[in-house]
Amino acid sequence: MITCEEAAHICTRKQYSEASWKERLQLYLHILICKACASFSRKNTQLTKLCDKAQLQTLSKKEKEHIKKKIQEQS
Repeated sequence: MITCEEAAHICTRKQYSEASWKERLQLYLHILICKACASFSRKNTQLTKLCDKAQLQTLSKKEKEHIKKKIQEQS
């Protein structure tokens, strides 16, 4: 049986479609007996759906470097 910490990690990997079938099975079995992890998994799924719906975008690496440079210049 996996720990709650491992379950949380697998849940996050599953969110990004990075979890193997074995990890997904381990998570499913853990969630059957652990209500806290089941709740975490549901909330994580809801968060993913909300982020997808909001069509959130992140800054590119180039944009981040530009902002970092500007901040350093002001310091």
